[in-house]
Amino acid sequence: MRPKQPLNLMIAGAAGLVMVLVYALAAWLGPWSPKRGLGLAFGIVASLIFVFEMAYPYRRSRARPFGTARRWLQLHVYLGALAFLAVLIHTGFHWPGGFMGWALLLLSAWTTLTGLVGVWLQKWLPVVMAEGLRVEALYERIPALIDHLVKEADALVVNASEVLERFYLAEVRTRLAVVEPSWSYLLDVRSGRERALEPFRRMSSFVDPAEKEIVNDLMTIRMEKMDLDVHYSLQGILRSWLVVHVPPAALLMALLVVHILAWALY
Repeated sequence: MRPKQPLNLMIAGAAGLVMVLVYALAAWLGPWSPKRGLGLAFGIVASLIFVFEMAYPYRRSRARPFGTARRWLQLHVYLGALAFLAVLIHTGFHWPGGFMGWALLLLSAWTTLTGLVGVWLQKWLPVVMAEGLRVEALYERIPALIDHLVKEADALVVNASEVLERFYLAEVRTRLAVVEPSWSYLLDVRSGRERALEPFRRMSSFVDPAEKEIVNDLMTIRMEKMDLDVHYSLQGILRSWLVVHVPPAALLMALLVVHILAWALY
């Protein structure tokens, strides 16, 4: 997927390259230390960017100094990546020492990585859902839509033959009645579809010609239900992504405050 603002990507890449070149030159000229000189400066830069990153929720407020929400998102993503690079340069690209150092490094890496994954999910999932699914649904309405499909399927088999009714109760209704989220939909929105529809095709050869249309209608309902399962799974992933990104970012800020106070006092 191409970036929506290639210029911003180029600017961020150029800034990252300049940061690395400055570090390489300074490290070549003399010993590198996170506690003084450019090592300290890069640590301050990373800290200031992290503070700005935590202001991202205010993109929805009326007083937005950076204009549109998209511009805020672009700044949030690219500055976040540059902040992690600044952290690495701050340490001189060496493994940290002690619990605090490791905690700050790992939380910085985790927050940056999950942020980039979130951007990828927000760009990729809506595209695959729009191209691979016939049904569209809001996350909150999916359980009610599934209940409606169950009622529609129940009505189809009210006067059906015993064979078709047994098939419906054993093979169809149980799967229709509950949401079935799956991580496999993240890789393929049509995962398991052919396997789920195979019983309907077999049943068509056993029922009377008059009931073949009922079987086809049940199969259509089953496909719509699977589309809803996909929506529930993928939209749920987008929602749960915040849980793995925001709390670690908040913890990172708390430890960063402790780190700065410890440096200032000791």
